[in-house]
Amino acid sequence: MPFHVVVGRGATATATALLLADAGDRVRMVSRSGAGPSHPLVERTEIDATDTDALSRLAEGATTLFNAAAPAYNTWPELLPPLFGSILTAAERSGAGYVMLGNLYGYGPVDGPVTEEHPLEATGSKGRVRAEMWLRAKEAHDAGRVRATEVRAGQFLGAGAYSIFTLLVQPKVLAGRPALVPAALDVPHAYSAIGDTARALVAVARDERGWGRPWHAPTITASVREVAGRLAALAGVPEPHLDTMTDRELTLLGLGDPFWDEMWETQHMSHRPFTVDSAAIETTFGVGASPLDDVLKESLSRM
Repeated sequence: MPFHVVVGRGATATATALLLADAGDRVRMVSRSGAGPSHPLVERTEIDATDTDALSRLAEGATTLFNAAAPAYNTWPELLPPLFGSILTAAERSGAGYVMLGNLYGYGPVDGPVTEEHPLEATGSKGRVRAEMWLRAKEAHDAGRVRATEVRAGQFLGAGAYSIFTLLVQPKVLAGRPALVPAALDVPHAYSAIGDTARALVAVARDERGWGRPWHAPTITASVREVAGRLAALAGVPEPHLDTMTDRELTLLGLGDPFWDEMWETQHMSHRPFTVDSAAIETTFGVGASPLDDVLKESLSRM
């Protein structure tokens, strides 16, 4: 029976673990809290993934090591290198294939649809460290030390998703209250459904064509207003009242919480059109984007 290790406990980590387990594979979920879904083939393990020796022991015999870890947003430049370095080392030691859950920050400002061939030219610290983590894994792959790949997702939607939309827009819309958003409301953005991203992670891990390169998770292209409007219609609540957060409001919020200061770096993704070409994963593996309404209906059904 194939055996996999999933590092992380968020929505995508959970969805990936359940996809594997429902297919009959054993899964060991690793996180500092030891949390995870209840499934007879999912073992939940409490460790700090920066303990490389402990993680390496847990990964012995694993077919795949999925890295879906996500430390606090404002700590990426400091915490990602040691954390991801530990996970990569554990994959090398165990012989497991290394599958990273990435995002789109590493590209930096881009005009036109982003493809996987675009250079990683991020100008901010979060984007640069994300790019660096992939380049280190790619270097190990090219040197023959590990098989590595990365699935880069957009802003998450779906049950359990943790994103600007699900944190700041979704609850206000459902409550019939105005939502203040650190984003332009009517420009296209790249969204990725939790379930689609998990299917993409599993697909690249199970096919030899998946290794040695990055892939874009299936992408839903829509504006904030469009997603909020569909959510309201499906939930049977009033039409959303949305407004874009001003620079002054964002600055004031940043005085009390470092999370808000991180919004400045990604304004090229939130205040300008930012679209993604995810045709490669659909053409190669048959993993396409779910309809927006289906993703939102699933979210509503689990509330």
